Amino acid sequence: MDKLQELTWSMLNLQHLKFEHVIVSEMSFERLQQFFSQVPSVQADRIDAYGSDGQHAWWFKFQIDTTHELAWQTVQELGHVLNYLSTNERLPTQFLPVSPPPYMNGVAQDFLAWVIQCNHPDFGPDVICDWLEARLPNPVNDAEQWKIKTDLKDLEEISDKDLDQMIPPSL
Repeated sequence: MDKLQELTWSMLNLQHLKFEHVIVSEMSFERLQQFFSQVPSVQADRIDAYGSDGQHAWWFKFQIDTTHELAWQTVQELGHVLNYLSTNERLPTQFLPVSPPPYMNGVAQDFLAWVIQCNHPDFGPDVICDWLEARLPNPVNDAEQWKIKTDLKDLEEISDKDLDQMIPPSL
């Protein structure tokens, strides 16, 4: 391995150290950090870093435990709320995977991370936390609340009364 490859490899490995929190402005990430510390497939030790540009653009980086039974449910829930809540109600956020070059690292369990980023002055981390708290399973730390029925056969067995409790009828 030549010097350039060694330097590149060293820099990429730094990405996965547990960084001290990078806070450039007065923006607070405390609520968002506490929220993600309770998500069953994330937890506090998988929050990598967060920061801002000192104005209104910010980002929050974390890992999802790919071996956790709710890993892909977590990706789906976050992607739905943060990227495409509905055609008429979209947040100014992006939720996306990030990784160093695949040929220079190992498995996704060790190197795949996720970033929430936003560049809107009215949507700081606290506002996004409000949206997540209102739309993700509640309580967020209850793994059972994250398990959804996806088999239509299971849904047919739910009584009308129970279904109305889960999804109130529109008036």
